[in-house]
Amino acid sequence: MPVEQGWVSLWQQRLQASQSEHKLINASISGETSAGGLARLPALLQQHQPQWLIIELGANDALRGQDLKRLEKNLATMILLAQAQNTQVLLLGIQLPTNYGDVFNQRLLGVYQRLALTHHTLLDPFFLADVALQPNGLQLDGLHPTAAAQRSIMMRVSSVLAEYVK
Repeated sequence: MPVEQGWVSLWQQRLQASQSEHKLINASISGETSAGGLARLPALLQQHQPQWLIIELGANDALRGQDLKRLEKNLATMILLAQAQNTQVLLLGIQLPTNYGDVFNQRLLGVYQRLALTHHTLLDPFFLADVALQPNGLQLDGLHPTAAAQRSIMMRVSSVLAEYVK
């Protein structure tokens, strides 16, 4: 799916149309793990000096069977780096398909919950919840949302952040 069809681009377009003073920077890389995000984050924070950082990482770590403790450490470090620059964090959690098992998904959810509690971040525990079980919500791989689902994701994430910002 082209980047222009993704939820971040849709949100950027919405902000521009409303002549908002806010600006979104999409620094994501498809397929990235938390280690990759952590490696790139210091330079991005320095370059953009954001008020908010939205972290949506962990699915690729989990899909590749990487240790969830390493994921938690990487995400915690990212949160601390952001907070050291007075950047607030919205953490977007993810779940894996049911064939990974309920126990694994509960452990993955626990990572996000502990991080949010420990570091006082905003959390959406499963930001794809509105589209994951909808017809045409996910691509044939059962993992990635379709272009048709992007507006719903954008609405969910923007409303989570808007509730907190108010």
